[in-house]
Formats: sequence, C-alpha cells, structure tokens
Amino acid sequence: MSKDARPRVSFEHLVRKVARAEDVLEMREQRVVDRYRQLGRTWREGWTPIRIIAVGLASGFLVGRAEPLRALTGARMLQMVGALSGLFASVQASFAAEQAGEAADTAEDAVTGQAAPTMRTAESDDEIAPIQPRPAEAATELSHP
Repeated sequence: MSKDARPRVSFEHLVRKVARAEDVLEMREQRVVDRYRQLGRTWREGWTPIRIIAVGLASGFLVGRAEPLRALTGARMLQMVGALSGLFASVQASFAAEQAGEAADTAEDAVTGQAAPTMRTAESDDEIAPIQPRPAEAATELSHP
C-alpha cells in the first residue's frame, strides 16, 4: 500500500478522539477511587469485636499447633534470650542518649537565656549569616588544620 492510498485523518478528528479517550479515562479513574473508598469502608465495618476475637483465637491455635518453641531447646533458647536482651539494652541506651541530649539542650538554653542557634537565611545574597558550629564540627576544625 503506497503512502498516497492511506486515508487522510484531519487534525480536528484526532483532537476529538483524544478528548473522548481522556473523558473515558477520567470516568474510569473516578470509578476506581469510589470503589477503593467503598472497599475501605466495608473493610473497617467488617472488623467487629467478635470477628477480631475469632481471628485471634484461630491464629493462636494455628501458631500453637506449629509448636515453634519445640525447636528452641537448650543452647538455642539461651542464644535467643541473649539476642533479645542485647536488642532491648541497645534500644534503652539510644532512648537514654536522646533524652540526655534534649536535657543538655534545655540546660544550655536556660544558662544562656536564649534559644539555641539555628539556621538563618541571609537578607541578601551577599550577606552571610554567622552560625556557631556544633561541638563536633568545632573539634574537627581544631584537630585538622
């Protein structure tokens, strides 16, 4: 088939075709959104207290039937307890460090009577806002000339 034998389609026809396709897409998109909201509503309404208890009992029964603790005997049980205690200790240490940092910031603010220095934007492009370095940055600058 030669190039001249192809039917000519006008630009306006193509524009109308694209507009119809966009309308169909928007309609289907709205339908999907409506169905998703309906699914969420139905899902939340379906979880009644009785069903939650029934699912909990059934899953507890299945886990109990699997007897996962049978594999954890002797040395393996001690390994698991040691790993869990280490995890618990590290979480406690990070929480304590965070609280200590907050307390230090609060104490510093109380001593100086002002808020901690923060990032400030310059009024103009030529002006540089001075910002005090944090202790770690100051130590790094002193130790590396």
